Amino acid sequence: MKYLYLRTSKFLFILIFLFSVFSSFAQQNTGKIKGEITTSNGKSASGAIIILKNSKYKSTSNSDGSFRFNKVVENIYTLQTSLAGYETIEKEITVANNETINVNLQLKFSGKEDEVSEKNGDQLDEIIVSASRKVETLSKTPSSVTVINAKDIEDLSIVSPNIANIVAFAVPGLGSATNNTGNYGQTLRGRNPLVLIDGIPQSTPLKSAGREIRSIDPSVIERIEVIKGATAIYGNGADGGLINYITKSGKTQKKFAGYSEAGTTGNIKGDSTAGYRFNQQFYGKISKFNYMVSGTYEKTGVFRDGEGEVISPEYGLGETKTYNVFTKLGYDLTDKQRFELMYNYFSSNQDSDFILKNGVYGVSPAIGILGNRPGSDEGTRYNHNANFQYVNKEIFGKTSLTANLYFQDFLTIFSNSTFFYGSGQSQTASQKKGFRVYLNTPFTVSSNFTGDIIYGFDLLNDKTNQKLVDGRVWVPNINMVNLAPYAQISTQIFSDFNLKAGLRAENIKINIDDYNTLATGANGAGSIAVKGGDLTYDAFVFNTGLRYSRFKFFNPFVSFSQSFSVFDLGRVLTNAKEDAVSKLQTKPIIVNNYEGGFSSQLGKFNWSAAYYFSTSKLGTNLVQVDGYLVAERLPERVWGYEVQADYQIIKQLTIGGNYAYVQGRGDKDSDGHFYGPTDIYLKSNRIPPSKVTGYAKYGDKRLNVELYWMMVGDRDVFQPNAKGTYAIGEGPIKSFNLWNLATAYRVTEQIRVKLGIENLLNTDYYTTTSQFYGTNANYTRGNGSRFNLALGYSF
Repeated sequence: MKYLYLRTSKFLFILIFLFSVFSSFAQQNTGKIKGEITTSNGKSASGAIIILKNSKYKSTSNSDGSFRFNKVVENIYTLQTSLAGYETIEKEITVANNETINVNLQLKFSGKEDEVSEKNGDQLDEIIVSASRKVETLSKTPSSVTVINAKDIEDLSIVSPNIANIVAFAVPGLGSATNNTGNYGQTLRGRNPLVLIDGIPQSTPLKSAGREIRSIDPSVIERIEVIKGATAIYGNGADGGLINYITKSGKTQKKFAGYSEAGTTGNIKGDSTAGYRFNQQFYGKISKFNYMVSGTYEKTGVFRDGEGEVISPEYGLGETKTYNVFTKLGYDLTDKQRFELMYNYFSSNQDSDFILKNGVYGVSPAIGILGNRPGSDEGTRYNHNANFQYVNKEIFGKTSLTANLYFQDFLTIFSNSTFFYGSGQSQTASQKKGFRVYLNTPFTVSSNFTGDIIYGFDLLNDKTNQKLVDGRVWVPNINMVNLAPYAQISTQIFSDFNLKAGLRAENIKINIDDYNTLATGANGAGSIAVKGGDLTYDAFVFNTGLRYSRFKFFNPFVSFSQSFSVFDLGRVLTNAKEDAVSKLQTKPIIVNNYEGGFSSQLGKFNWSAAYYFSTSKLGTNLVQVDGYLVAERLPERVWGYEVQADYQIIKQLTIGGNYAYVQGRGDKDSDGHFYGPTDIYLKSNRIPPSKVTGYAKYGDKRLNVELYWMMVGDRDVFQPNAKGTYAIGEGPIKSFNLWNLATAYRVTEQIRVKLGIENLLNTDYYTTTSQFYGTNANYTRGNGSRFNLALGYSF
């Protein structure tokens, strides 16, 4: 505790010192301008560009439409406000000494509301919050970010209402979808991402369950923010970056509104494939109170491949019932204070009439045949998430406060395992309780030097274990407490240079119960009694970045960032060969990520590119030992690049796509080089093959037609063993192409018909997971052609 106190005191001293330095430069200017931007239908206009002509002041409206200019020199100015799809307006303003000017502006549509796309116009100024926990725009963020907005989520959901498929297509650098309940092998830039729902961690880094990506229904997601590259913004486990699902709220001026949808799904080829899906949403605003309530139920039929064969039920998505219940309630205490309560329940359980029939790896697929599946149904029994948030925009001075109290309770059951005595099904349970405090203090050194100091702390308690359904302990109770104070400074120099630097202090204590490893023979043979104990981790992680945003045609950035993660302790504990936790290899991982890139807008053509590489002294390349996957703790280097572009050919037609390449090596002899005779490639459960996506989108007032294409490339860098078989993660991956179609037709203002077809050409292919696994049981094909037909009604 004394050591923790000294480290925290040191951190707070640095924070106070930095704050005092910036404050000492502050100059007393004469006036202020603040206001709120709304649209003609009364909605807050987030992301509007506000320019104070004849000055250096430029800003972007916050999510509630507000903006502020502090310490403006006494003068007469013209305030210009613009937002894609709306008419630009200008207003003359006179700033006098010690006066605050309040400005409320309403933007008018430049055309019909239905024709205004959420993604048209200034893409560089799209609003994000996950990169530094404050509202900012892409054009000022010195890191690589992908934002999937509500329109894109809805369009991709027409093809498949599976969030794992949506992010796989939309995010460069993220591995292709696995076509099953888990996301094993679906890494981000060759490392594991931290997945969140409104900032609540879904990942289970203490014992990976691989269920975090598919943890919520897309119908309740407002947007998805993907911060790529190692980051410590939200703490433990973000080696490859973070994926934050930001949920919807009742954005309407109506007291009562809603949306109803009913649909059916199934394979175009084969019987018993029919399923159905229902979604109901209610939302509204009554005075200072707004609400949204949503319920979704989906039941899938049998999943078949391109040849009409039943896809293996092992971790499959066929014959699965999925529930999602969501609510978000908000109340504005004043124009500066707000409470918000969010709750989401997700459950997905398979009840199949089929059992596995092994395939022949590289020759024929594993399939499902009729039979009685023993044991418990596989799938996520429940995933509860609750978040209580309080916001005060001026808690003292110009400082704003955001405080979150959150809770997550998760349980998932796996298929039967046979590599320990007696076999059995395991289940991972994880419960998280957290408290976050975030403050934002703006400062002004001069009209050419402004910024924010962001500071606070995260407190997290994570309790995780993995037991067999019959009660035997596979991974004992792991109880982690993490206190992490942090600070970040974001500055704007001459309006165009955006500099960011941050520091986070990880203080982690983990308690592990005494336990016995699973027996390998009768009467407890091979079981080892392991003494539990405490593990302590302390580390500072740092990030910095610079972006130059003067020109839209060339908006470059460079960045360096670190992440800290406690390696999957569960894998270490299950394969323990020592009699005490203190004797096991439990060192943490610090990843260093270096990146450079740019964004560009040339008229109706938008494109961006980034190159990155990340290093870590200890890695997580998995090898199989006595049936268990354990990590080689060798130095690693991962690198790659991404390019994406889109072009609006005419008002109704846009084309675009992206390309992502990633590669990784391990320094087997630890000599500092990665291409020596003993050095190795990292396995394909970490490093995905190259991925290309493309799309063409046509839309007018009534009809939307969208064609999507994905090509997954080859990765063949490993040799089979003497028996001609491959180790797990080393099987050669052969490329495949997939085409998807999404169509929607607005019958009336309220009624819309949707039809999506997954795997339009009924391509016969094997997923990357089934190929790199290298086993007969896991060699499964992907889905054949599937349809999703739905009717939606808005009111």
